[in-house]
Amino acid sequence: MAALLNDIVQALGGELHGALDRQIQRLAPLDTAGASDLSFVSHPRYAKQIDTTQAGVLIVPPALQAQASLRGDCIVTADPYLYFARLTQWWKQRHAPAPAPGIHPSACIDPSASLGAGVSVGPFVVIGPGVRIADGVTLGAHTVLDAGVSVGEGSRLHAQVTVREGCSLGSRCIVHPGVVIGADGFGFAPHQGGWVKIEQLGAVRIGDDVEIGANCCIDRGALDDTVIGNGVKLDNLIQIGHNVKIGDHTAMAGCVGVAGSATIGSGCTVGGGAIVLGHLTLADGVHISAASVVTRSILQPGQYTGMFPIDDNAAWEKNAASLKQLNRLRERLKAAEQAIAQALHKNTDRP
Repeated sequence: MAALLNDIVQALGGELHGALDRQIQRLAPLDTAGASDLSFVSHPRYAKQIDTTQAGVLIVPPALQAQASLRGDCIVTADPYLYFARLTQWWKQRHAPAPAPGIHPSACIDPSASLGAGVSVGPFVVIGPGVRIADGVTLGAHTVLDAGVSVGEGSRLHAQVTVREGCSLGSRCIVHPGVVIGADGFGFAPHQGGWVKIEQLGAVRIGDDVEIGANCCIDRGALDDTVIGNGVKLDNLIQIGHNVKIGDHTAMAGCVGVAGSATIGSGCTVGGGAIVLGHLTLADGVHISAASVVTRSILQPGQYTGMFPIDDNAAWEKNAASLKQLNRLRERLKAAEQAIAQALHKNTDRP
C-alpha cells in the first residue's frame, strides 16, 4: 500500500521540497531503494551517497538540502534518523495494524482475571488467577500469564511469551516471541557435594515503554524484585539474572549476560556479547564495548572496553603466554626498583 508524500509531512512535519502528490511504495535502504521508494541520509559525511542512490525521495538534514534538491524530491528535517524512526512507526500503523480486539475461543482465562477494554487475546493464551490486563493490550498465541501478573495499557506480548507469577509490565511495552519473564534465578546452596535450591521469592518489575527482544530471559528476584526501568531496550537472547536493577533508557545488544545482583545505571549501553559480573555497579552513562567482560564496578560515565584483540592463533598463544608472566615480571621490576633505590640511598649516605 502506497502513501503520499503530503500525508507523511502532514503527520510527521519536516520541510517538503517536491511534489505533494508523489506516491511512496516502500521505505528502503539507500543501496537498494528505487524510484518509488523513500530513504534517508542522516549526516553530511554520507553526502556522496545522495548522488549514487536510486531512491525517489530522501530525508536529509538542512546541510544537504541543496544537494538533495538537485537530484529530486526531499524532506528536510533537523534529525533525519529520528524522523525516519518515527516514519517507520507511522508506516507500520497504516500497513500492519494491531490485531482486532477480541478473545479467541481457544484461550483459557481464569474467572478472577480482569481484562480492560480493547484487549486482543490470541489462540491458546492462558491467563491465570488474579491477572490484571489494562486497556488495549495484545496477547499473542500461546502466551501464558501466571497468577497475579499485571500488564499495563497498550502493551503487546507476541507469541509464546511466558510471564511468571507476580511479575508486572508497565504501559506500551513490546515483548517479542519466546521471552520468559520471572523464571527462577540461579540460586543454590552447596551441601555434601550437592546443591539445595534457594526458592526465588521475589518477582520482576518492568517499567513503561520497555522493549524486550526474542528469547530473552529475565529472572525473578531471590527476595527483592528484579527491576527494569522505563524505556529500557533489550535485544534478542539476553540473560538478566536475579535481583538485577537496570536504570531508565539503558540499551543492550544481543547475547549480553548480566549476572545476579548487578546494578546498571540509566542511559547506559552494553554492546553485543558483553558480560557484566554479579554484584557490580555501573554508573549512569557507562558504555560497554561489544564482547567485553566487566569484572569490576565502573563509577564514572564513559566508554569502557575489556577484550583480548583477535589475532592469528600462533600470535595469540604467544601473547597469552606473555600475559601469564606479567605478574612475575612486575614483581621482578619492583625488586629491581627497590634495589636501585637502596643503592642510591647508600651513595647519598657516603661522606
